[in-house]
Amino acid sequence: MTRTFVLGLDGASWRLLDPWIEAGELPNLAALREDGTWAESQSCLPPVTFPNWKCYSSGKDPGGFGVFWFEHVDLAEGRIKVTNGGDFHTAEIWDYLNDKGRTAGVVNMPTMYPPREIDGFVVSGGPDAVEGEYRSINSGYTAPAALADELEERFNYRVHPDPLLSSNDERGAEVEAILDLFDARFEAALSLFEERDLDFLHLTLFYINVLHHFFWDDEPTRRGWRRIDEWLGRLTDLEDTDLVLMSDHGSASTTTEFYINEWLAENGYQTREQTLEDYLRPFGLTRENALRLAKRAGAVDLLAKTVPERLQQLVPQQAGLKRGRKLEAINLDRTKAVASSQGPIYLNPVFNVESVRQALIADLRVAADDEGRLFAGVYRGEDVYTGPYITEGPEVVVDQRPGVHVNDGIGGGRIRTEPDRWAAENTRSGIFLASGPSFDAQGEIDRISILDLAPTLLVSAGCDVPTDMRGEVLPILSDEPSWEHREPIAVDAADGRHAAGEVSDRLKRLGYME
Repeated sequence: MTRTFVLGLDGASWRLLDPWIEAGELPNLAALREDGTWAESQSCLPPVTFPNWKCYSSGKDPGGFGVFWFEHVDLAEGRIKVTNGGDFHTAEIWDYLNDKGRTAGVVNMPTMYPPREIDGFVVSGGPDAVEGEYRSINSGYTAPAALADELEERFNYRVHPDPLLSSNDERGAEVEAILDLFDARFEAALSLFEERDLDFLHLTLFYINVLHHFFWDDEPTRRGWRRIDEWLGRLTDLEDTDLVLMSDHGSASTTTEFYINEWLAENGYQTREQTLEDYLRPFGLTRENALRLAKRAGAVDLLAKTVPERLQQLVPQQAGLKRGRKLEAINLDRTKAVASSQGPIYLNPVFNVESVRQALIADLRVAADDEGRLFAGVYRGEDVYTGPYITEGPEVVVDQRPGVHVNDGIGGGRIRTEPDRWAAENTRSGIFLASGPSFDAQGEIDRISILDLAPTLLVSAGCDVPTDMRGEVLPILSDEPSWEHREPIAVDAADGRHAAGEVSDRLKRLGYME
């Protein structure tokens, strides 16, 4: 039976790739488009790693599994919690493949830490597989656990590059470490796919989007895509194998930094308290400056081991307070709304939620900069999400205009600025490409939803489609296979998916939670 290799390219966008394809710089990708079916894909809101990798693998939007961003905001309880793989309540593609007797491997896909057992293996990756702020995780990132030793011995495998890229100025060793990581990822995934005769393998390159964020279309990103294109040449040599390329979201050059919590405060939706950061920041003592000095002195590892994390957290960030510390700067009793980055806004239930929401949506819809309105859309949460977890999600969701980075920092004092740290921001427009025995060669087709991938991949593998998947089976399969709907697989909260794990510090290093 035909096997499947899915290559997930975090943040990939035809907007970025088309000029390089037309210039002949990515010949293998160009050949795949010529011989296969490809389209622009649309991500769920917000267009971010958490939740969109799980939107792909589950065929559901965030209302179907209960994670809406890297953090979960509960204003009724007055707390903000960083999410991890254990917080997603859903079965995934590989669970249904296993149920049909198919074996599967998952390599480096975000949202998969802590790892869980499947019939095959899981190698956790992305920004969520972490061990402290400055140290890469070195154990417990695979299931089965013994696979980590094999990966490290055979392929010099690492979960994260070292040194870790954290600045637009770092174009040397940091970029080389990412390119080396790509090679190790591909080598490991291809070897295990062949040696273990797997029916399905998913490989994600998360750090290609880190290159997008810091460099957009500059040379470090171009080098990353050239390396990927070289490996695509090897993937196309696999016999009797379908090759699918996809992304969790797209990217676009950043033009505007919009500090949404600062806007909420200025417009009467948020009331502030003074914090220690208000006194330290005027002296230039920020986490970004401290990290820059530590890297120059070669003291990052030493500081990570010797300075308690609770003290590291007290050093202010340039963009303001993030994550749970946002609530330290807010008088919650007098605050109507609190936002996460890139889209979700939560309303305080002590106020009239519908009245606040109506006014807030009207105000946000006319928020603008010199290039026009900041948001392509502003929605009620229940209008963009479906499923049993809608009530845990945000009451308001914004769709940021391409080029706008919605930053949730509190206390920086600015509402709109030039791009602060990221050269590129996420967009909803990602990529999809399918080539191989199971797929027609239709060339470019109309835009698809990221939710269409899971049901299409299941049917191409001879499996039925769960009734709780929201996507459609794409009409691109060569043999028009027959399939039926089936009952979903229940997720057991005791199966190890709900172990706690700290992810926020690495997210800050990479700029996701500055």
